[in-house]
Amino acid sequence: MSAFSGLDLGVLVVYLLGVTAWGAWLGRGQAGATDYFLGSRSLPWWAVLLSVVATETSTLTFLSIPGVSYLGTMTFLQLTLGYLLGRVVVAAILLPRYADGHLTTAYSLLTDRFGEGTRRLTSGVFMGTRLLADSVRLFATAIPLALITGWDYPISIAVIGILTVIYTYLGGIKAVVWVDAVQMILYLVGAVLAAWVLQGAVEGGWTAILTQAGEAGKLQVMDLRLDPGIPYTLWGGVVGGAFLSMASHGTDQLIVQRLLTCRDLRSSRRALIGSGVAVMGQFLVFLLIGLGLWAFYQGQPFERSDEIFALFIVQELPPGLTGLLIAGVFAAAMSSLSSSINALASASAYDFWAPMAGAEGDEVRILRAGKGFTLLWSVLLVGGAVVFIPLSRETSAVEVALAVASLVYGGLLGAFALGALRTRADAFSVKVGMVAGIGLVTLIWVFAREAVSWPWFVPVGSAVTFAVGALLGRGPGASSGEEGRSA
Repeated sequence: MSAFSGLDLGVLVVYLLGVTAWGAWLGRGQAGATDYFLGSRSLPWWAVLLSVVATETSTLTFLSIPGVSYLGTMTFLQLTLGYLLGRVVVAAILLPRYADGHLTTAYSLLTDRFGEGTRRLTSGVFMGTRLLADSVRLFATAIPLALITGWDYPISIAVIGILTVIYTYLGGIKAVVWVDAVQMILYLVGAVLAAWVLQGAVEGGWTAILTQAGEAGKLQVMDLRLDPGIPYTLWGGVVGGAFLSMASHGTDQLIVQRLLTCRDLRSSRRALIGSGVAVMGQFLVFLLIGLGLWAFYQGQPFERSDEIFALFIVQELPPGLTGLLIAGVFAAAMSSLSSSINALASASAYDFWAPMAGAEGDEVRILRAGKGFTLLWSVLLVGGAVVFIPLSRETSAVEVALAVASLVYGGLLGAFALGALRTRADAFSVKVGMVAGIGLVTLIWVFAREAVSWPWFVPVGSAVTFAVGALLGRGPGASSGEEGRSA
């Protein structure tokens, strides 16, 4: 077993300072809010693809996904089938609407149809969801730092947050995307190196690991059961994963903002669909690492499943390599956190502050406000991560984050469907539909989560939101104009 050496510390410090300085340098020459939040709509599709994958997978993939297969099987991989299908639907239906409208946020798409009030409601729902889900992600990242340094979790969380906000505040979306691209490559290299170490650490290498896993039934990928209470089945993966992906990549500012930075519609589609293929490969790698850890530790129980891979990195890897993999953990964390901060600041500035302050179109004023919101959301995310600490012993962080997001994604996706399709929905009926959809899913989560697992939350919420909005609607012109005058 190896301790965290001076070489490891040096590798980690050089990485953290280097990426922070580079991200800040990338933000030079910003003239307005379009530069800061949309990168002047000039970023290459392949960089955006890497940023999308880095943003949506983050530390939860690096640390929590191995814990999922350690405790269970490979059935989590079924979700990726739905993830790819959902991206194809978004690329075909929603991306052309975004490309034609010269939009600044995902929620500005709803303004013409349902008015400013509906735009603010959906944007507000996004903010609350991102605050909760990404606070969990930030906490997961503090696990290896706390293990290495012996610091308490709140101190570890604060250190990560401060370093990330420096380059996010100074560099804007351009820094976020380019740093994301490099960070994704780094943490994938770290995962491959961990797999290489496991080859030598387990007698018989990967052949023995897969043999033992097969004998224990842990290589199962497909589960054809129809029970909605089982989280990872083929039907839940395809249907639930597709709806989750449509919501997260079609209605969530965190991802849509990246797609809006591409040069044209074709580039946005390549980035979006390509990210679905990349996520499949990424989940497979980390689930396999979980099987390797299961063989290495002989299935012994751990207090937190999110700590298993972190402990292996700190205790079992040789000096230098430990530092590189911890840098990979930080890369995954900082990419997700920086993306969340920038997306939340963008939605705050464009969807709320600019219309209320009469500053729409004023690039300089929106830029100044956006930087202020960047600092505000950074503080809130760090605080949320600290709050999650006592809850973290109950379940895997990745499942908590996905469940929290799924509670409201159905309402958002249903609202966008009502706006994109020819329905009689109006502003009032959309709002009632969202309340009904999100409310029902929340009741299921509180009282019936054992009967209906989280992959079904988005399909149920979407269906209820759409049905209520369509049934109560009085026609597109019934209230949208009225709301627009009163907004």
